[in-house]
Amino acid sequence: QLQKKFGNVFSLQNFWNNVVVLNGYKAVKEALVTRAEDYADRPYVPVYEHMGYGKNSQGIVMARYRHIWKELRKFTLSTLRNFGMGKESLEKRVVEEARFLCSAVNSEEGRPFDLRFLVNNAVCNVICTTVYGERFNYGDETFKKLLHLFDQFLQEETGLLTQFLNSVPIFLHIPGLVDKVFPGQKSFMEFIDVLIERHMKTWNPAYTRDFTDAFVKEMKKGKEAEERGFTYNNLRLVTADLFGAGTETTATTLRWAILYMVLHPEIQSKSEKGRKPSIKDQASMPYTNAVIHEVQRCGDIVPTGILHMTYRDTELQGFFIPKGTTIITNLSSVLKDESFWEKPHEFYPEHFLDAKGQFVKREAFLPFSAGR
Repeated sequence: QLQKKFGNVFSLQNFWNNVVVLNGYKAVKEALVTRAEDYADRPYVPVYEHMGYGKNSQGIVMARYRHIWKELRKFTLSTLRNFGMGKESLEKRVVEEARFLCSAVNSEEGRPFDLRFLVNNAVCNVICTTVYGERFNYGDETFKKLLHLFDQFLQEETGLLTQFLNSVPIFLHIPGLVDKVFPGQKSFMEFIDVLIERHMKTWNPAYTRDFTDAFVKEMKKGKEAEERGFTYNNLRLVTADLFGAGTETTATTLRWAILYMVLHPEIQSKSEKGRKPSIKDQASMPYTNAVIHEVQRCGDIVPTGILHMTYRDTELQGFFIPKGTTIITNLSSVLKDESFWEKPHEFYPEHFLDAKGQFVKREAFLPFSAGR
């Protein structure tokens, strides 16, 4: 409604903070792709301080655009690739976990149950094997605790009180308030500490088991590594980022996929013909690929993406935007942009197929944002 009234670029006042909202593909692309570095920074989030975020300890997702972020991002992408991201070795783990998930679903024998927990279990296990080198049974009490704390963490992060405290952070100094308002976040980070400390006790420099081991190996290089951001606090924050970004987004997307297949059985039937596919079959399965992309477009699970902040004075579509301005990218307006999608408000896999039925990725497909 605000977009229709004020256009694709407008500002809001959040207490004493000026916020600029970007709508539609063209505005978002200009900011995050064409002028990527201008919009690469992140705003200060006061409520994260109690989890260990500080000047040089910021993880990756909410880190300021500085040399430490560049170092950690480069290391993280390289290490994840080494442990199979986008490769056959990771696919084997995903397929194995899918079998466990299907087995757990079948064990319900047609009774009503909440699919959310089983899907979260499966996705979380894939992340855990890569980051912490561990896979948990679905009934494992430690695993249940981890998922419960993460769920509580997310609920606390998105609450109205959290937004208020971010805007008026002086209230965070009230004795005991943080522990009372964010018990899940505190407990989740303490649990991350337990997993890391268990790793460090059995760490062997000659054998790198997982992402955590690789990070510890960098930490052991001393002062030079510390200046590049390889500290214990960044280890806990980066692994928490990987856990959060990898688990919730994938699990929510899978639940949307299941819902859309229930609502559109004819599409499900067309997608599942033939044998169980592997990643090598992707190029020869254009319709299934289109369905997956349409699930992400319609699911729209990160409607405003991650907050950005201008790194320097810049402009956008004729508007001057000063350094330090918080930027909200309305990704929903991109995924439903009527100038780019034939049926923006319908589940229509043909959005990603050309006239010959071959898969084509659309430029306005930005379910998880773009740029830095």
